[in-house]
Amino acid sequence: MPLAHLQSRAKSASQIRIEPRQAGDLYARSGGSAYGLSQEEFTEILQNVVSRSEEVLGAGAEDIANFLSGLRLDELALAHGCSAGNQHAWDVFLTRYRESIYQSARSITRNEALGRELADSLYAELYGLGGEEGRRSKLALYSGRGSLAGWLRMVLSQSYVNQIRAGKRLVSIEEEEEVHGTQFAAATPEAVSPADPRLKDATDEVLASLSPEDRFLLSSYFLDGRRLAEIGKILGVHESTISRKLEKLLKDTRKHIRKSLERRGMSRRQSDEALEADVRDLELDIGSRLRPPAENSP
Repeated sequence: MPLAHLQSRAKSASQIRIEPRQAGDLYARSGGSAYGLSQEEFTEILQNVVSRSEEVLGAGAEDIANFLSGLRLDELALAHGCSAGNQHAWDVFLTRYRESIYQSARSITRNEALGRELADSLYAELYGLGGEEGRRSKLALYSGRGSLAGWLRMVLSQSYVNQIRAGKRLVSIEEEEEVHGTQFAAATPEAVSPADPRLKDATDEVLASLSPEDRFLLSSYFLDGRRLAEIGKILGVHESTISRKLEKLLKDTRKHIRKSLERRGMSRRQSDEALEADVRDLELDIGSRLRPPAENSP
């Protein structure tokens, strides 16, 4: 972009003024105060959004006012609250978008394990890398012009494309062949059957090692069908805390089962494929492992 254009754009952005009454109305509608944003901070965010929008940069006050009124103000405030490191904003964000991020990642990669890796890599970018002073979250780039869920899907897709181009480990062998062409024939790894006793034994071993609280979380959510809010009420914590605990527990459980499978002679790829099996095919009584002994007795 030419330097003259950059200078002109910066000058136009500095001249953007949002009428105080409208700024107050937009701030109230956004709910930004709940995420630690002041009216002045939210107004600056709106000014930055306008400065990045070519079609309204330099437009009249009425056009800018109409543009701002059409933004998704609540999602804009949430994203920038997360970017600023507000804990409540992150609690709300995880409750609303955690599952949809994983679903989108699985859809993009067409693979459970790769989808989780892609989603996990996105969380690092959303939280921001570096120290607190220099931390820069990708959520600061969200403009509120479309849904936050749609923007997250776009970021996931672009991240996946970038990793394919860079040849990162996240790309599967099949996709590497599709992008770069097959140069050498590789031996087909031995498929792992759900009936493989190593899978049953590894799963049983890891479930048996869980703490009573971890067993309660898993049985309440997956066996009893309780909602996060209900589990949180029982344990006396917020549902967002349960969401984070459950997410970490599932990730750690998969990791421990994978390591147990590798100790039993499976390759990394075989163990990843084994983890795609439905636990109902393992002939393993999950309930007896997750519920307290008293609940299993006749």
